[in-house]
Amino acid sequence: MADELELLRRANPVPDDAPHFADGPLDGRAEHRLQRLLNEPRPRRRVRPLPAFAGRTGRARLVWGLAATAVVLVIAVNAVLGDPGTSRAVAAPRPLPVHAASAPVPLRDMVALADAAAAADSPGPRKGTHVQSWSLGMSDGKPPVTLPEERVVRWRADASHTELVVATDPRRPGRPVLTDEGGEPHLVADGHVISRTTYPPMWSDAPPEAPPPHTAARLRVYLTEIARPQADRGTAALSTAELLDAVAELLDHWTLGARESAAVVRLFAGTGGLRPAGEVTDRLGRPGHAYVYDARGVRHMLILEPRTGAVLGMEDTFTEDAPEYGVKAGAVMGYSAWMR
Repeated sequence: MADELELLRRANPVPDDAPHFADGPLDGRAEHRLQRLLNEPRPRRRVRPLPAFAGRTGRARLVWGLAATAVVLVIAVNAVLGDPGTSRAVAAPRPLPVHAASAPVPLRDMVALADAAAAADSPGPRKGTHVQSWSLGMSDGKPPVTLPEERVVRWRADASHTELVVATDPRRPGRPVLTDEGGEPHLVADGHVISRTTYPPMWSDAPPEAPPPHTAARLRVYLTEIARPQADRGTAALSTAELLDAVAELLDHWTLGARESAAVVRLFAGTGGLRPAGEVTDRLGRPGHAYVYDARGVRHMLILEPRTGAVLGMEDTFTEDAPEYGVKAGAVMGYSAWMR
């Protein structure tokens, strides 16, 4: 049981900064990560020092409430959004479309662009993040709903930091936003503050709290430490799925500089799993080049800034129906858009 508990903690399908913290079903990304965990041919345990505090930015707590709270979620969502015949206030986002007739750009070309951007005089990495995310809330037999939020984390010189989380959806500026603040889904005004927290000084030399290196070789080691438990780390290169997950966790802690972004692109180009799809406009209206990877019924899309190769966002989309959750192929499971 100890191994299984540690395995679940490492997988962390419901991080404590997720919209469903406290009571609620697993969101789409959590459900997918749990399914990947359960289907791994060889269980992997992760042991890593925890930070000195436990807050919404920590990733050490696992909350289970799917069976007990599904009825609460369904009742609350129906009360907020109405019956199936009513127009829903918050709908799941559609997958980002690739622009017709756009030319896919190979990752090796993006490596050259990123290296050129890194050669210029540019700021280094900054601890903290600014990210907008959408997570798909699912419950048995009921239509899924999307919970959008924006999170801003800023660190101070004394190693303390603040975190601001607001309910906002750039797809519908000024319109009400669905949140589960307080444990039950309800509508709030655009920009409603979900939480505003200040954390005391803390230090850690373990990834992702430690500063990320700017060479591909050292960054690979850094990301491997995020993606794999020490006992199973080995010398094998990270898989495409592992690399995507590890980079997402890194970007939830750091705003990368040009050299670190170039190293990330070089690692993506070296995995061989991502294929160029063409040009997209991300959910914040920014142009980008899309790269996709299909695995286990989910399509992962990576979006890179066209001139510098910086990661703009990641999107996970179901490629197979999940009738138990009312999810059709093509539904967006989760999306993150990182800003500077």
